[in-house]
Amino acid sequence: MIDRGYIWRTTLVAVALLAVWMGLAVRLGYLHLGGNESLKERVRRMRTVEEKILVGRGRILDRNEQLLALDLPVQNICVDPVVVLSNGQAKAVSAQLSRVLGLPPGEVWDRVNRPGRRYEPVARLVREEIATQVERLRLPGVFFEPQTTRYYPHDSMGCHVMGFSNKEGVGSAGIEQRWDPYLKGRPGLRQSERDGRRHEIYTHRTLEIAPQEGADVYLTIDQNIQYFVEKALDAAMTNFHPEAAWAIVEEVRTGNILAMASRPAYDLNGYNKTAADTRLNRAVGVNFEPGSVFKVGVVAAALNEGLVATNDLFDCENGMWFFAGRPLKDFHPYGTLDVTGILRKSSNIGAAKIAVMLGPERLHRYLKSYGLGRPTGIEVPGEESGILNPAEKWAKVDITRIAMGHTVAVTALQMLNVLCCIGNDGFLMKNHLVRKVVDKNGAVLLENKPEALARPITERTAALMRQMLTEVTREGGTGTRASIKGYNVAGKTGTAEKIVDGHYVENANVSSFMGILPAERPEIGIIVVLDNPQPLRTGGVTAGPVFAKIAEPVARYLDIRPVDAAELVYYHKILEGTP
Repeated sequence: MIDRGYIWRTTLVAVALLAVWMGLAVRLGYLHLGGNESLKERVRRMRTVEEKILVGRGRILDRNEQLLALDLPVQNICVDPVVVLSNGQAKAVSAQLSRVLGLPPGEVWDRVNRPGRRYEPVARLVREEIATQVERLRLPGVFFEPQTTRYYPHDSMGCHVMGFSNKEGVGSAGIEQRWDPYLKGRPGLRQSERDGRRHEIYTHRTLEIAPQEGADVYLTIDQNIQYFVEKALDAAMTNFHPEAAWAIVEEVRTGNILAMASRPAYDLNGYNKTAADTRLNRAVGVNFEPGSVFKVGVVAAALNEGLVATNDLFDCENGMWFFAGRPLKDFHPYGTLDVTGILRKSSNIGAAKIAVMLGPERLHRYLKSYGLGRPTGIEVPGEESGILNPAEKWAKVDITRIAMGHTVAVTALQMLNVLCCIGNDGFLMKNHLVRKVVDKNGAVLLENKPEALARPITERTAALMRQMLTEVTREGGTGTRASIKGYNVAGKTGTAEKIVDGHYVENANVSSFMGILPAERPEIGIIVVLDNPQPLRTGGVTAGPVFAKIAEPVARYLDIRPVDAAELVYYHKILEGTP
C-alpha cells in the first residue's frame, strides 16, 4: 500500500524545486533580456579592461655606437588570492614563489592570503629568466605583467652625463632628463574584455592603438676616453685626497665633448641609494674661482690688442705690489719677467699689470667674447653660468684680482673653452654632448654639426699664445708634471684660495690644470679640477699629473701623431721674428 503522505511530500518538494528553477529562469531572462541597464553596465565594467601597451625607451649610445643605456624586459609577478585560496593551494603556491623569487616565505604568504582580493603584486621588475622559472611551475592564480626597466651596462661610468630614468620611466637627470621627449616614445592603448580567469577574450577587443617607440640618442662621448678620465680621477682621489674632482676632454676643432666626469660617482642602476650632492655634475654645475688658469684669457686679450709683445718686460716687484692701496703677492718673488715668463712662472703681479693696461671695459669685453658669464648651452640640465659682473660694478682693485682668477667664477667647461679657442686659431666653438637623434625607422630627427660662435682673437694671437703656453710645461714652468713624452703641451696651472664664510682660506684651494695638444695644431683640450687637495695643494703638482695620466692614453687611442724634429723646426720658423 502506497503511503499517501510520502506521495504528498514528494510532490511538494518537486513543485518547490520547479518553482525555484522557474524563478531562476525568470530572473536570468530578466537580467539578460530586461531593461536593467545599470546592472548590465556594472557587469561590463567588471569584465572590461583598459591597459597601456608599454613602449621601449630609446637607447643611449656613445660616438662609436657602444650601448650606454637601454631598456630590458622584466615582469611583475602577481597573484589572484580568490583563485589561489579557492583551490586550497595557498601554502603550496606561497612556498614555490618564495623559493624561486628568493623572498621571505612570510612576505609571500601575506600577499597570497588575502580573501576577496583579485590582484596582489608579489615581486616587481623581475628578470625574464626568473619569471620564466615561475611560469614553468603553472601555479594557479599566478599571472604576469610585462614591464621594462632601464639598465646601464657600465654601472657608474658616465653617470653624471647620462643621468637616469626613474621607476616610472621618466628621465630625471643628465641626458635622460634633457632628452626625455625623444627617448620616452608614446605608449599604446588597448581596450578588451577578460573572462573569469582573467584571460583576455581576444574577439572582444574594441580598441588598439599601436605604441611609438622612443628614439635613440647618440652622444659625442667616447666610452674609452671616458674610461681613461674616470680611472685618472679615481687615482687622484686616492693620491691627493680632494673633496671632489672633475675633468673634461674636448675636441678642439669641433667643440664636441669626448669625456666628462666627476667624483664622487654613483651607480646608475642604484641611483635611489645615492645622495643628491653625489649626483651633481661638477664639470658644468659648479661655479669656482679659477685662479691662474684665467691668466690665459687676459694675456691673449692684451696681445690681440697690440698692447704687449711676447718679449715685453714687466717689473714683478720681487713678489709684492700695491695697487689702489691694496697689496698683491706672488707665490714666489720675481724681478723682471717678459710676458712669456709671466705665464711660465704664473706671476700674479705681471698678469695684473697687463690687465691694468687693458682697462676694465676692454678686458670685460674680451671675457664676454670668450663665453664667460653665460651658460654654454651644453645638452644636460644643471649648468651654471659663472659670475662675471659688469665692468661698471668693478671696484678699482678688482681688475688686478680678476687678472689672477679671483672675484670671477667659471665652470670647468667655460674655462676649457677659452683654451680651446686659443687652440682653434681664435674660433670659439659651440659645445655638444649629443651627436644625433635617430628614430626606430632610421630617420635622423636631429644632428649637430660644428658651429663657431665667435672669434675673440686672431690666428696670429692664438699661435703666439700656444707658443708661450708650451713653456709652462717645460723646465722652469709651473706645469712640468703635465708634460707628455713625444708631445708639446700648451697649458696653464691654477691654484685659487677657496672662500669659506666670506673669507679666503690659505690652506684650502681649488687646484687645476688645463692643456691642449699637440701645441702645433691642437686636437684635444683637457681640464682637471681638484677641490681642496691635501696635503699638496698647487695645481702644478696635483692637477698637472692627473692631466698627464689622461692625456697620454687618449693621445695614443686617438692616434695623435707625436711631434718630430722637422715639425718642431717648422713650428718655430713660422713664429720666428714675431714679438
